[in-house]
Amino acid sequence: MNGIEEYMLPCVNKTFFGVDCTGCGAQRAAFLLFQGEYSKAFFMYPAIYSIGFLLLFLVFNLFYKFKFDYNIKIGLIIFNAIIIAGSYIFKMIHIFN
Repeated sequence: MNGIEEYMLPCVNKTFFGVDCTGCGAQRAAFLLFQGEYSKAFFMYPAIYSIGFLLLFLVFNLFYKFKFDYNIKIGLIIFNAIIIAGSYIFKMIHIFN
């Protein structure tokens, strides 16, 4: 990531409290994803792929409406929340051990 980190937004939570937030790593994971480092992006922030899928669905749904699209959106949001919370808990357990 040669020098790109100096252009990334700092985590306010980590700056003030010294603890990662639930979004820490998402910028670096997106950058790794665009570089083609798919497994590194996943290990940096596991929800990167499910968030990408949710965003693709939301953009698609702007142009094409269909039955049960609201239920699919809510399901994808809950799925993302579970992945984000699970990976955050996993990271915090491993940091404090």
